[in-house]
Amino acid sequence: MTKDLFERIKQDKGPLGKWADKAEGYFVFPKLEGPISNRMSFNGKEVITWSINDYLGLANHPAVLKVDGESAATDGLAYPMGARMMSGHTKYHEQLEQECADFVDKEAAYLVNFGYQGMVSAIDALVTKEDIIVYDMDTHACIIDGVRLHAGKRFVYRHNDIESCEKNLQRATKMAAKTGGGILLISEGVFGMRGEQGRLKEIIALKEKYNFRFLVDDAHGFGTLGEGGKGTGFEQGVQDGIDVYFATFAKSMAGIGAFFAADKDVIQYLQYNMRSQMFAKSLPMPMVKGALKRLDMLRTMPELKENLWKITNALQSGLRNAGFDLGTTQTCITPVFLKGEIPEAMAMVQDLRENHSVFCSIVVYPVIPKGLIILRLIPTARHTQKDVDETIVAFSAIREKLANGTYKQIAETIMAE
Repeated sequence: MTKDLFERIKQDKGPLGKWADKAEGYFVFPKLEGPISNRMSFNGKEVITWSINDYLGLANHPAVLKVDGESAATDGLAYPMGARMMSGHTKYHEQLEQECADFVDKEAAYLVNFGYQGMVSAIDALVTKEDIIVYDMDTHACIIDGVRLHAGKRFVYRHNDIESCEKNLQRATKMAAKTGGGILLISEGVFGMRGEQGRLKEIIALKEKYNFRFLVDDAHGFGTLGEGGKGTGFEQGVQDGIDVYFATFAKSMAGIGAFFAADKDVIQYLQYNMRSQMFAKSLPMPMVKGALKRLDMLRTMPELKENLWKITNALQSGLRNAGFDLGTTQTCITPVFLKGEIPEAMAMVQDLRENHSVFCSIVVYPVIPKGLIILRLIPTARHTQKDVDETIVAFSAIREKLANGTYKQIAETIMAE
């Protein structure tokens, strides 16, 4: 007998969905209001905001708002209409692509509407069922989903473990010899949850022994690392070894859109084979002109990145001096590792927001192992030393309550309701 598809959905809401009744609107789908900044409004009160990826503080920069507003007024949000291949192509899209390529020292670039959508579709376009994918187990969901679409063989290596990476390259090489395909290796420039840089230099060195192409998702490295914010490849001095470079506008550029950069023939192939772009409406003009302005500010205003790192260093050194475990972050991403279960984490975050006016993201199972809590802080160029000092005081207070069982008792009461 055929089952009703929705019966399963009603019975099993998923590892996060099962908390929806108690979490929605506060712990998940919260509403931060007011201008994007270091302090915003949550539940009617001002909070220090550490959960916005506006690394360089461009979201509400007057120069950015001026360009965004002028383009919205003159071009509207509809122009250009249609997919790029048919009727949605403009000289501004071409200009943005060339400037992005020049910025990251690649021959050409291809603009895509969204980072997640673009990465899934690019992986699908780059490999056939004869090809083999090798990827880091901690890569972003967009990469995981792109790999899942792959009809061929795939091998996953332990996070940032070069020995494991090489073993899987050996397996991939043997498999490719049988299928007649090639190998695509995928890593991130910066791993967004823990803040570690991908071991790009060591991976690229493996090209001396193995024949593979290297795709790097540098969403968090673009604008924050390397000379002039050019990314993790420049930070590690290996940009030339990255065959396909990817970055998004949604973080340092505080906008919408993303791009791939590579040799011209690779980019042309993506242009004519990435289904998500071939059959999707073109990125609206205010997003394109706005991205051109933001990119220009990255090039000409080094103080933005300097301010970001001034705050980052103050926050991370202050937390470490206070005895907090930040793991092995090498970037602006600041994860604070604590031990506890999901209900305790909910009670702790509520205390942090309501009584200490600090808003940060909470990361729990299934994103990370059970029994572990990450409070993830994203410093920006707009944050101040006052923000840092108040946050460290707040974190010290909640750590004590977590240790003495206060949150566990509160959680038991919440769960009983």
